[in-house]
Amino acid sequence: MVIKVYIASSSGSTSIKKQQQDVMGFLEANKIKFDECDIANNESDRKWMRANVPEDSRPTTGNPLPPQIFNEEQYCGNYEAFFNAREDNLVYAFLGMTAPPGSKEAEAAAKKALQ
Repeated sequence: MVIKVYIASSSGSTSIKKQQQDVMGFLEANKIKFDECDIANNESDRKWMRANVPEDSRPTTGNPLPPQIFNEEQYCGNYEAFFNAREDNLVYAFLGMTAPPGSKEAEAAAKKALQ
């Protein structure tokens, strides 16, 4: 299982740059392996990302903007969805992964299972 984060290294938007750094920094800090797919330097990555973001997750105009997050071929979401999952301690569920034992997310899942 490989998490893929689609980014644009040459984005002129400071907002997009901060979002990309936020996602990758969180994954690195939590030792979640991921591949960085740079749509600014790789045309096939750009086409694949745009083709595989679901219709209901696309902006009303234009193309989906990075960062976009996938687990292999499975779409996880964009930065806003990632941010919300992180706020709710549900990042592993968002990524389609099992939360490691002892994590806040695993503890919350265990508590919920007991209810």
